[in-house]
Amino acid sequence: MANGQLASSPLHWLNENFERIFLVAGLLSIILFITWQVIYRYIITLFIERAGAAVWTEELSRYVFIWISYLALCVAIRKRSSIRVDMLYETFPPRLQRMSWIVVETLFLALTLVIAWYGWGQIERLLTFPQYTTALRIPFLVPYLVLPLGFGLMSLRLVQNIAGQCRICGMHDSLAGFAAAALIASPCICIKLANGYLDPLPCLFGYFVLLCAIGVPVAISLGLATLATILCADTLPIEYMAQVSFTSIDSFPIMAIPFFIAAGVFMGAGGLSRRLLALADEIVGGTYGGMGLTAIVTCMFFGAISGSGPATVAAIGALTIPAMVERGYDRFFSAALVAAAGCVGVMIPPSNPFVVYGVSSQVSIGDLFMSGIVPGIMTGLVLMGYCWWYSRRRGWRGEVKERTLSSLGAAVWEAKWALMVPVIVLGGIYGGIMTPTEAAAIAAFYGLVVGLLLYREMNLRQMFDACVESCETSSVIIVLMAMATLFGNIMTIEDVPGTVARAILGLTENKFLILLLINILLLFVGTFMEALAAIVILTPILLPVVTGVGVSPLHFGVIIVVNLAIGFITPPVGVNLFVASGVASARIESIARQCLPMLALMLVVLLICTYIPSIPLFLVQ
Repeated sequence: MANGQLASSPLHWLNENFERIFLVAGLLSIILFITWQVIYRYIITLFIERAGAAVWTEELSRYVFIWISYLALCVAIRKRSSIRVDMLYETFPPRLQRMSWIVVETLFLALTLVIAWYGWGQIERLLTFPQYTTALRIPFLVPYLVLPLGFGLMSLRLVQNIAGQCRICGMHDSLAGFAAAALIASPCICIKLANGYLDPLPCLFGYFVLLCAIGVPVAISLGLATLATILCADTLPIEYMAQVSFTSIDSFPIMAIPFFIAAGVFMGAGGLSRRLLALADEIVGGTYGGMGLTAIVTCMFFGAISGSGPATVAAIGALTIPAMVERGYDRFFSAALVAAAGCVGVMIPPSNPFVVYGVSSQVSIGDLFMSGIVPGIMTGLVLMGYCWWYSRRRGWRGEVKERTLSSLGAAVWEAKWALMVPVIVLGGIYGGIMTPTEAAAIAAFYGLVVGLLLYREMNLRQMFDACVESCETSSVIIVLMAMATLFGNIMTIEDVPGTVARAILGLTENKFLILLLINILLLFVGTFMEALAAIVILTPILLPVVTGVGVSPLHFGVIIVVNLAIGFITPPVGVNLFVASGVASARIESIARQCLPMLALMLVVLLICTYIPSIPLFLVQ
C-alpha cells in the first residue's frame, strides 16, 4: 500500500503540474529572447563589428508563444476559468448547473478532438513535404505539433473534468447531460450525413447565440459555430480549422498581450500596489473623500502597468476597499468606486483591448495607446469629482496626517521603480526605440527584476505562480482571437460586414445618428459580453459602417474601447463588479446601484470622445 502511494505521488504531481512547468519556462524564455533582441540591437552592435541581426529571437519567440498559449488553455480548462456568458446559467437550479457542465465540456471536447485530428493531418503533410522556418531552419512540423499535442492534451483535461462531473451528477443526470449535448449537435450531424445543405448565416449565428446562452465559453462558441457551419454549408474545408488555429496567432503584435499581463502580475506580486497607494495618498489623501481619491489615482497608476480592468480592481481593491470601510466609508460605495476606477485600466496605456482592436483592424497600437490617455484621465477626473462631492456630503475625510513636500518626495522615491514602467513603454514606443511588443517584453522583464531584486517582495514560488497566472489569463484572450478569425472568415465570405454597412447606411447617412446607434449597440453588448470578445466579433462588422461616414479607424478604436470599458460595471456581466463584490464581500446588486451616478458620468465622457474626436486624438494629431 505504501509502495502504491509512493508510486502514485509523482504521477499525481505530474498530473497537477505538467503544463505549468512548460508555461513558466516558455514565458520566461520569450521575455528574455525579446529583451535580448532589443539589447542586441542597441548595445551589442556597438561593441561587435559586423554583428549580424538577432533575427532568430522573434521567430523562436512566436513559436514558443503559440505553444504556451494552447498549453495554458489546458490549465484554464482544469480551473474552468474562461470568458463566458453566465446569465442563463445563474438562473438554473444547482442540479441543472451541475448538469450543464457536462453539456458544455462535451461540446468543447468535440471541438478540441476535431482540431487535434486535423492538426495531425497537417503533421502528416509536413512529414511528406518537409518545410523549414526562415531564420533557424527548424522543420515546420515542430511548431505545428502544438495542434495534435496541445489540443490532444486539452481533450484529456476535458475528459478528466467530465469524468469528475459525472461522479458529482450521478448516472441519470450525466446521461441527460450527454443527451442534451447530442441533441444540440444533431442538426448539423444529420445534415452532413444526409449530404444536405443549410444556409450559412442562420447556422453560424444561430449556433453561436445558442452555445453562448447555455454557458459555452465565447471562444469555444465561435469555434463550434464555425465547425457547424462548415459541416452544414461546406463554406470551407474542415482542415482549415486546424491550420487557422495556428496561423491566426502566429503574430508578433499579439505577443504584447501576455507580456503586458505578465508585467502587471509581476509588479503586483513584487510590492508595487502598496507603494503606488502610498504615493497616491500623499497627493490626494488629505481632502474630503481622501481614501476614495487615493483609490482612483492608484487605479490610474496601476492601469498604466497592467492594461487590465479586473486585474486593477483585484490588486488595488484588496488594499483600498477594507481601508475605506475602516475609515467609515459605505462598503457598497467603496466597492463601486474601485470597480468604476478599474475601467480606467483599459483606457490608459498599455491596454489589452487596444492591442486586440489594433490587431483586428490593422491600426497602429502605439497610436491607439496615445489616444486612450485623454479619455482615461477624463474618466479618472470625473470619478474623483464625484467622490469628493459625495464624500463631502457625508463628512468622509481622508486620513489626518502631515503631508509635506518632503513626505511627497519620499513617496515618489519609494515608488520610483513602479513609475518607470509607463516611461519605458510609451517612451520606447514613441521614441522609435521599440515596437509595442518589444516594449511589453521589456516591461515584463523589468517587473521581474523589480519584484525579485529591487523590492525583493517576490520569491521564486510567487514568480512561478505569477508566470502561470499570466499565461492562463492571456491564453483565454489568444484562443478567443484564433476562433474569432475562423468565425470572421465565414462572415467575410458571406459579406456580413458589407451587408450590415449597407443596411445601416440605407437607413441614414447622418454621422451623428449612426454613431449614436453604434454607441447604443455597444453599450447593450457590453452588458452581457466581455469586452475582448465583443471587440473581435464586432470590429469587422462595424468598422466598414463608421469608415463609410468618415470616422477614422483610430477614432473608432477609442469609441469601442471606452464603450466596452463601461461594460465592466454594467450587470449582468460586469466583470469589475464581480471582482469588487468578492473583495468587499458585498452583494453585486447593491454595488451596481452605487455605480449608477458614476456610470452616468462615464457616459458623458463617452459622448465627448464620440462627437469631439479632437479631444481623444489630441496627443496623436
